Amino acid sequence: GLDVAQSVAKAKADAKKNLITVNLKGPTIPYEVEAKFSAAVIRIKPAVKGHGLRAGGAARAVLSLAGIKDITAKCLGRTQNKLTNALATIAALKKIRAVK
Repeated sequence: GLDVAQSVAKAKADAKKNLITVNLKGPTIPYEVEAKFSAAVIRIKPAVKGHGLRAGGAARAVLSLAGIKDITAKCLGRTQNKLTNALATIAALKKIRAVK
């Protein structure tokens, strides 16, 4: 956009188009999931209530913003790139389906 307000409005509209829903089982996820994005690989495991959010770096930020309280996550890829680790975390959350 030409000015800051227009740029912010455009970014907000683009963000609304890419929202995802995360199916939770209480304060955690229903089952273990692993995902890969570029060179980043992440494994996310559910945890019992009171366990806390045990994840590092970008994965921790993404999981806390998703509202997950009890979980364990591990970055298995060799990359230290925070963006690819965050995108791998988002890819893992997209894989979770509702358990019936």
